[in-house]
Amino acid sequence: MGICSYSRLCFVQSGLLRDVVVHYKKCLLRVYYSASSALFLEDHVLDCNPKVESGSNEVGELQVPRKRIIIHIFAMAGMKMEAHALLRDIVCYYKEVKSDMFELLPYLLDSPKHVHRSAEVLNVLIKVFASNSMLENGVDVFVQSKKIGLELNIMSCNFLLKCLVEANRGEFVRSLLEDMKNSGPSPNVYTYTIMMNFYCKGYHGRDVDVGQATKLLEDMEGDGINPSVVTYSTYIHGVCRVSCVEFALDFISVLRFRNQPINSFCYNAVIYGFCKKGEPYEALKVLEEMKNCGISPDIHSYSILIDGFCKKGDCKKGLNLIDEMILNDMKPSLVSYTSLFDGLCKCRLADVSLNLFRNLGAAGYEYDLAAYSVLLKGFCLEGDLDSAMELFKEMINNSLIPTANSFNRLIHGFCKMGLLDKALELFSIMLQSGVLPTIFTFNVIVDGYCTAGHLEEALKLINEMHEFGIFPNTYTYNGIIKRLCMQNNTGKAWELLPQMLKKNILHNVHYSILIDGFAKQSNPKKALMLYKRMLKLGVTPTTVSCTILINIVCQRSKMYETCSLFKDMIERGLIPDTISYTSVVAGFCRVGDMRKAWALFTEMQQRGYSPNVVTYTCLIDGFCRVHRMDMANLLIAEMKRREIIPDVVTYTALIAGYQRLGNIDRAHELFAEIKRKGILPDDAAYSTLGVDSGMATYK
Repeated sequence: MGICSYSRLCFVQSGLLRDVVVHYKKCLLRVYYSASSALFLEDHVLDCNPKVESGSNEVGELQVPRKRIIIHIFAMAGMKMEAHALLRDIVCYYKEVKSDMFELLPYLLDSPKHVHRSAEVLNVLIKVFASNSMLENGVDVFVQSKKIGLELNIMSCNFLLKCLVEANRGEFVRSLLEDMKNSGPSPNVYTYTIMMNFYCKGYHGRDVDVGQATKLLEDMEGDGINPSVVTYSTYIHGVCRVSCVEFALDFISVLRFRNQPINSFCYNAVIYGFCKKGEPYEALKVLEEMKNCGISPDIHSYSILIDGFCKKGDCKKGLNLIDEMILNDMKPSLVSYTSLFDGLCKCRLADVSLNLFRNLGAAGYEYDLAAYSVLLKGFCLEGDLDSAMELFKEMINNSLIPTANSFNRLIHGFCKMGLLDKALELFSIMLQSGVLPTIFTFNVIVDGYCTAGHLEEALKLINEMHEFGIFPNTYTYNGIIKRLCMQNNTGKAWELLPQMLKKNILHNVHYSILIDGFAKQSNPKKALMLYKRMLKLGVTPTTVSCTILINIVCQRSKMYETCSLFKDMIERGLIPDTISYTSVVAGFCRVGDMRKAWALFTEMQQRGYSPNVVTYTCLIDGFCRVHRMDMANLLIAEMKRREIIPDVVTYTALIAGYQRLGNIDRAHELFAEIKRKGILPDDAAYSTLGVDSGMATYK
C-alpha cells in the first residue's frame, strides 16, 4: 500500500476525515464534482474549469481554523477535486463580502514551521483564480510563493500562463515565463507550446511575432527540450500567417530530414498559405509531397484546396479533387461543396450549382445557412431574382434565418429593377425575422425611394434609422441631394445641410453636388455663397467642386475671379485636371484673350495633362473669332496627329470662322466633309451657313 493511500486510510480510521467531509457537505453549497479531474493531469493542462458561482455565504460560517484544516487535509490526501471545489467556494465568499482577495493567500498558509506543506494548496488556488479570470490574483499567488520559498508545480504555472495568453495579458505572460526560467519551475514542452500560441496565433488582433516564435524554438533546443508536433504545427501556422509560405515549406523539409514529428496540420497550414496567395497549383504540389512522405491528407487538406481552386475560377479542378476524396473513401463535407457552389456561381453557373445542391440533398446531406447564402448570392449576381426568392422561401421553411447580406442582395436587386414594393416587403420580413439591417440596407432603400421620386419617404426613413442604432453616412444623403438637384429643387437640398452638419456627415462631395445644382440653375450667387460657407466650416474643397465654380465664373466672363479661384485651388494643394484647365482656357477664349488661353494650354501639357476634344474646340473657336484661321488649322492638324477626332462643335466653329472671313466656299466644303465622315450636323451648323436644317440638298 502506497504512502498516500495509507495516509488517507489513517485519516478515515481516525474519524477526522469522515467528520470533516460530512460537515463540509452540510455547510458548503455543494462540491462540484463535474469539475474535470483532467485539470490536474499533465496531458490536459489546457482544459478549462467551471466558473465561480454561489448563492450563499455559508462558507464564511465555518470556523476559521477548520476551513484551513479541511483544505490542507484534502490537498495532503491527494483529493484535489475536493480541494478545488472548497477553495472555489471560499473565493466566491470573499467576492460576495468584498474582502481583499490578496489577503486570502497568507490566511491559507500552514504554520511557518511547515510552510512547505502549503505548496499543494497554492497549486490548487492558482488554478481557481486563473480559471475564473482572476488573473492578477493568480499571478500574486505565484509571486508570493516565490517570496516564501515555495515552488509551484509546472502544471499550475502552465495553466496560469495559458489563461494569461487567452486574455492577451502580454505583460504578465512574458514576465511569468522569465520568472519560471530564472527560479522555477523549469518550463517544459507544454510551457513553450503555450508561448508559441501566444506569438503565432495573433490573439485579440495582435500581430504574429515570428521572430519571438523562432527564438522560442532556439531556447527549447538550448534547454534540451524537444518540441512536440503541436509546437511545430503552431509555429508553421504563424509563419504562413505572415505570408512566409515558402519558408514554412522549407522548414517542414528540415524537420523531415531531422526526423522531427510532423503531421497533416503542418502541411495544411502551408496549403492554406499558398491558396491565400492565389497559388493553388503550388498548394497542390504540397499535397502530393505530403502523400509521398506517408502523411495522409485529411478532409481539411482537400477542403482548403477546393476553395483555393474555386476562388481562382478553376471549378473543374475543384470537382476533380472532390472525386479524388470519394475514391479515397473520404466523404467531402458540405463546406467543401459550398466552396464549389461559390466558384460555379462566380462563373455564372448558378443553375449547375443548384443541381449539385439538390443532388447532395438527395444523398442525405443536410443543407446549412452558408450553402443557401452562396446560391442565393449567385442568382442575385445573375439577376435571376425569381430563383433567388425560391431559395429564400426554402430557407425560411427549413427554419434557417437568412443573413443580413442575403436580405441586402435581394433588396438591392429589386430596387435596381425598380420593384420598390418587393424590396420594402423584404425589408419588413427582415425586421420581423429579427435580422438587424445594416447601413447598406438603408442606403439601398433610400436610393430606391429617390429613384422612384418618393423623396419624403426617403427622408422619413433616414430619420428612423437611429432607432436601429444605425446613423446615415455620406452615401445616404447623396441620392437625395442628387435627386433634388435633378428636379431643380436645390432649395430643399440646401435645407438638408444643417441636419447633415449636425450629424457630422457633411463632406465635400455634397457641396460639389449642390454647387453643380446651383450652376445648372444659373444661380452663381448661391453657388459662391455655398463655397464660402464650405471653407468657413473647414470642409476642404475638391478639384471637382472648384472646377464647377471656376466654370460658373468663366461663363460669366469674369476672368479676374476665375484666375483667383484657380490660384486658390492650387494653393490649397488641389491639383487641377484636364477639365479644370479646359474651363479656364474656355473662359479666356470667350473674352478673346488668346495669348493667356494659349499660355494655359501650353502649361497644362507641360504638367502632363492631355488636352481633349473640348479643349481643342474652345481654342479653335477662340482663334476663329479673332480671324486666326492659321492657328485654328494648326490645332486641327495636331488633333489628327494625336488621333483626337473633331466633333460637330469643332467643325461648326471652323465653318463660322470662314463665314466671318467671307470664305463661303471653304465653309461649304467643311460642311460637306462632316457629312462624309458621318458626323450629323446640328442646328448650330445649319444656322451658321444660313441653311434650313430640314433641307437635304447639301452633300
